[in-house]
Amino acid sequence: MTLPPFLSRRPKLAPWIDRIVPPSGSSATLTVFTAGAMAFLAVFALALALSANRLADSWSAALLDTATVRISAAPEQAETQVKRVLEVLETTPGVTGARAIPEEETRALLAPWFGPDLPVESLPIPRLVELSTARAGFDGTGLALRLAAEAPGAQLDDHTRWRRPLVETALGLRRLAVLSLILIGGATVAMVTLAAQAALAANGQVIRVLRLIGARDVTIARAFVRRFTLRSFAGALAGTALAGSAVAFLPVVADGQVLAHLGFSGREWLWPLAVPAIAALAALLATRAAALGRLKSEA
Repeated sequence: MTLPPFLSRRPKLAPWIDRIVPPSGSSATLTVFTAGAMAFLAVFALALALSANRLADSWSAALLDTATVRISAAPEQAETQVKRVLEVLETTPGVTGARAIPEEETRALLAPWFGPDLPVESLPIPRLVELSTARAGFDGTGLALRLAAEAPGAQLDDHTRWRRPLVETALGLRRLAVLSLILIGGATVAMVTLAAQAALAANGQVIRVLRLIGARDVTIARAFVRRFTLRSFAGALAGTALAGSAVAFLPVVADGQVLAHLGFSGREWLWPLAVPAIAALAALLATRAAALGRLKSEA
């Protein structure tokens, strides 16, 4: 039996197939809001990760090329010991500079804890010699042994015990930020999947009619994928713009404090621009998987 031409031909559904997905409603609002909120949080997590990375590099570089010699001696011998230490440092390979820290600077360093009127000269405070080192050619162990032999009472502190915890703290912040990004991405995928499944369930009768007139599951799923991808991109774009503005106007903290440079610097501002694209890609994959899975189970 030969069917009439209007029944034997598969109808062209592409121009109007998108209309089966309602342009508004709870699923549309949920998708846009979720994408915007997650993009907002993702931008701040990115700012934290990049700031922690800069903080680790800054702390490591600040302490890596410096060291301190602490001199504990009687007041009448302190100046002699300082001169002897400076002579040793002048002939030590890898030491690029050295200077004795004066009492005024020592008083300024201790002022936050003991006040500005601390009588440094009358207290048994060790004298300090600050030295800068080259990253190659400096032997801290050899210098410590030489100081012990030629300048008794002088001890070398290469800042290793200070640098390691600081760098580990900054790296821990970076790992926390990366974990936050992973959780944000997972939450976005889960919410978009739920919204897509709700839209599919709400349009179950329309989908059955489309199948009867020849629509394929891939064609039907494409409509949901397109709509939810665009909604996610729009929401993520708004959330990224809002978060970027908030980060740009964060108050400046005094240099040297933890998270003093929270935000983006230079080319790092390109990273937030990728958030809407990543959100749209995640929505595309999640919606496609949810739609095809739901349509296949109802076939």
